[in-house]
Order: sequence, then C-alpha cells, then structure tokens
Amino acid sequence: MRMIILGPPGAGKGTQATRIAEHRGIPAISTGDIFRTNIKNETDLGKQVKAILATGGYVTDEITNDIVRDRLTKSDAAAGFLLDGYPRTLGQVDALDEMLTDQGARLDLVLELVVQTDEVVERLLVRAQEQGRADDTEDVIRARMSKYAEETAPLAQVYSERGLLRQVDGMGSVDEVAARVQEALDTRTNGSNGANGVNGSAR
Repeated sequence: MRMIILGPPGAGKGTQATRIAEHRGIPAISTGDIFRTNIKNETDLGKQVKAILATGGYVTDEITNDIVRDRLTKSDAAAGFLLDGYPRTLGQVDALDEMLTDQGARLDLVLELVVQTDEVVERLLVRAQEQGRADDTEDVIRARMSKYAEETAPLAQVYSERGLLRQVDGMGSVDEVAARVQEALDTRTNGSNGANGVNGSAR
C-alpha cells in the first residue's frame, strides 16, 4: 500500500504514521527525519540543508524530490510506503506522480488527520514548556498552523478530486485515533473508496 499522511503540527501524525507502518509492514518515510539524520551525520546533503535552514530558508523542491526519489528506490519500499511530510507543494505532487509512474506504481490513499486548532495549540504550548522551547509562543504556533493549512489545502483538494483523500478525526487518545485510522485503511483495502470526509462524511 502506498500512502501519504497529512496533518498539522501537534496532530499526532508521526505517532500514527509509525503505527500504520508497523501494522502494514511498510516503511514510514519522513522527509524531516531524513533531513535531521543527514544534518546529524554531517553528510554533504546535511551540510547543504543546514546552511539553508540557518538562513531561514526552505529546502527546495528539487532537493526534497531527489531525496524522496532515492528513498523510494530502496528495497523496503518496493511493496509500499507511507510518506510523512511529503508532498508539501503542488510541484512535489507532480514530482511524486512522475516517480510512481516510472515505477509502474500508483498512490492508494491519502489520510488527513483533522484536529481542532485551539486544542492542538494548547497541546503544543504544554509540549513547548516541557521541552524548554521558549520561542514556541501561542502566536508562533498559530502562525505555523495557519501556514500549514494554507500549504496543504491545495494538496488535499487535488487528492480529494482523485478520490484518494480520507479525512480522519484526529482528536482523542492515540488509541482512539488509531482505531479511526484503521477503519479508513480497512475501508480502502476492502475496495470501497467511500466518501472523502471525516469518518465517511463528505468533505
């Protein structure tokens, strides 16, 4: 199964991605993790990304696409994968389409965790306090979530039009959300596209 998981900061996307990957026996591929690993290991890519981030810039689509393209050629991704943090732009959507076409493969499902902004902001503020991240103020967090929503809306629209998007209520405990995610996966696996909305309601 080839999947994408979408969700704003604080939605628990990474936790759910790990669970899905373990259950399905596919790798969870996070571009953020790949960047951090390369920075930590001081690879050529890591040095390049570190320099970009140090100036407040964004890693280009070209670099990100090359990283994902290389990762998808690994043997553990042959039978499927779960992408977390990619694609982030419409250009990356097109690049991913090309990668899959080259492999004779296709995307099966796009999961979007839908959360309540105020509750997630509160969750992130608590986390910031626990981790000593004084720069993560409420205004900064809300701006980050607003930017995410702005970036993601066009992607969600594209995948909704393709009949691939499944929205899942991301509020509640980890296990409660996992159960809803599993229901969405089972529905897709059983061959029924269902609706594109939260728990089956229309988007």
